[in-house]
Amino acid sequence: MMKKSTRTGLFFGSFNPIHLGHLMIASYMVEFTDIREVWFVISPHNPLKEKATLLSDLNRLYMVNVAVEDEPRFKASNIEFHLPEPSYTIDTLTYLQERYPTHEFILLAGTDILPTFHKWKNYEQLLDQYQLYIYPRLYNGSVPFSLHPSLTFVDAPLIEISSSFIRNGIREGKNMKYFLPAKVWEYVEEMGFYR
Repeated sequence: MMKKSTRTGLFFGSFNPIHLGHLMIASYMVEFTDIREVWFVISPHNPLKEKATLLSDLNRLYMVNVAVEDEPRFKASNIEFHLPEPSYTIDTLTYLQERYPTHEFILLAGTDILPTFHKWKNYEQLLDQYQLYIYPRLYNGSVPFSLHPSLTFVDAPLIEISSSFIRNGIREGKNMKYFLPAKVWEYVEEMGFYR
């Protein structure tokens, strides 16, 4: 069997827009865990989300690219743009594992996914075949799966900056410059996004 060489964290999201909180979590993963790189997997438009609030796939991909361009351990991935929709995490992981057999993929997610994780497609297969590194999010309920051996809870700082908070601030005319990477903020301003 081919030896797996690179532990790669997969950070899924709409990144609408990518912000400093996303980058802080990714940075924590490569600095304080055994993950060597983080791929930001940009989700295509979700039919359950309002189209009006979501920028085009290519605009969001561009923002992630400029946000990570100076960090060689970070990569923007548009892999889900080319897979059947709706995209399911297990299908994306299966595709990536076939395409990159020397990578060991680890799913990065917040504690807030756990209450509904049992509703994910083939969640048992996910737990059997992959590790999940769980970072803290503000969440008050019980934490199902907390004893499962495939889950590793990381002691990352609690970062509660959200893309919706940033979009709402921009819509209200607030200066959200310091919540975004500089090049992302410049692009958002230049394009007049979220106004």
